[in-house]
Amino acid sequence: MGPAAAEEDAESAGVADTSLSGRETPRPPFQLGTAVCRPGLRLGENYEDDDLVNSDEVMKKPCPVQIVLAREDDHNFELDEAALEQILLQEHIRDLNIVVVSVAGAFRKGKSFLLDFMLRYMYNKVAVLLMDTQGAFDSQSTIKDCATVFALSTMTSSVQVYNLSQNIQEDDLQHLQTLMFLIRDWSYPYEHSYGLEGGKQFLEKRLQVKQNQHEELQNVRKHIHNCFSNLGCFLLPHPGLKVATNPSFDGRLKDIDEDFKQELRNLVPLLLAPENLVEKEISGSKVTCRDLVEYFKVGKCLDLNGFAYIKIYQGEELPHPKSMLQATAEANNLAAVAGARDAYCKSMEQVCGGDKPYIAPSDLERKHLDLKEVALKQFRSIKKMGGDEFCRRYQDQLEAEIEETYANFIKHNDGKNIFYAARTPATLFAVMFAMYIISGLTGFVGLNSIAVLCNLVMGLALTSLCTWAYVKYSGEFREIGTMIDQIAETLWEQVFSKLFEVTRRRMVHRALSSAQRQRLSSNNNKKKN
Repeated sequence: MGPAAAEEDAESAGVADTSLSGRETPRPPFQLGTAVCRPGLRLGENYEDDDLVNSDEVMKKPCPVQIVLAREDDHNFELDEAALEQILLQEHIRDLNIVVVSVAGAFRKGKSFLLDFMLRYMYNKVAVLLMDTQGAFDSQSTIKDCATVFALSTMTSSVQVYNLSQNIQEDDLQHLQTLMFLIRDWSYPYEHSYGLEGGKQFLEKRLQVKQNQHEELQNVRKHIHNCFSNLGCFLLPHPGLKVATNPSFDGRLKDIDEDFKQELRNLVPLLLAPENLVEKEISGSKVTCRDLVEYFKVGKCLDLNGFAYIKIYQGEELPHPKSMLQATAEANNLAAVAGARDAYCKSMEQVCGGDKPYIAPSDLERKHLDLKEVALKQFRSIKKMGGDEFCRRYQDQLEAEIEETYANFIKHNDGKNIFYAARTPATLFAVMFAMYIISGLTGFVGLNSIAVLCNLVMGLALTSLCTWAYVKYSGEFREIGTMIDQIAETLWEQVFSKLFEVTRRRMVHRALSSAQRQRLSSNNNKKKN
């Protein structure tokens, strides 16, 4: 999965949105690129150079993945769950803690261009999700659309980069509460130097509270620090005219100004170096890739009336904080359910998985009860939002899902029992044998009609046995094979097992009676002597 860097919308001169082939492409609201960072590797095989900014290799076409679809007719947003799960539920990253770096900002201001360089830098083994958002304030987006995109990216990110051009305007403070302001095309290095230190001085100046300011402006400046753990600003120079005005720019680093590349060396490690990675946390608990899927998705289980991040933004009005809190609480509990259920499944796989031998049903049930209690303890130990009554519904959901999974494990384990697998042919053979004996006896005494009926049943049982054997051998007509298994199981449970039980009891009774008679006879003989 490559970055959302195909479009070179980095140029502040406002050139058309182009891919590497030069074609104009529409901008989806959210594009994702993700990878597991390991020491010594670059993020993506498309970049073969070992230096972040010293290679002239032409970048190959990346592959962004769109996860949120914008419906232009009613200005609503729809989550593409399959695309999201394709990224976050891969086996090698699903249980890793996640770092979500989101870049938001106005239309045609270089968000994808910046993410492209982030994808060349990686170190630590966590799942780093780079999220490119739809450009805001273009000719086709409403104010609600822009606010929705900003809010969604903020709630799902651990690091939010607000990409601005040249300055921080007043509406930049009002529309989005952010962690890192990235001021692109900074033109006043003589006032505030490029980089983090100059950005810090500039941000402090912009966030100063003055007596002659309007009360609303003062409140924004006072409260903005309470919205994030850290607040920063980085001043980045212009990348150069070759980048901004050349429609055939293909990513060659030699076409980018040295000042821009130098500051890029400072910016990207600031966000992605191991010591600076900010793992996503909600309610004090770290979020894994699998958890993040639940925060995006709509709650579907049981009769929950909760919201999720996508759903709460689908109405005509922007949601109230209470709705967003409820959505977070729902997703928080769903993530805890998914984690506990997965832990139960993994443990049960160690007990009766595909490569494990058959286990006695009583032992399997005992293991199930133990592991179920472990899963419930894990669910209760996770920090969750919503209170005890709210969380209880999700605990009930977890118990129901575990019982459903256990039923599947029982079927899987029974399939390993050679006697269980032979139940159908044994039952059909027993039917044929019984019908053969009865047919012979009734024919001998002259009850020919009953003998013919028994022969008919015997022929039907033989046909069923041959059909069942063919189904098991070829894998075709599985529905017919299942029906034969069900009929044989019914005969076994209702007829043969009961006959066997009655016969067993009679044999035990006779054995006990015989032993008792022998004991009484022995006692009587002793008395006579």
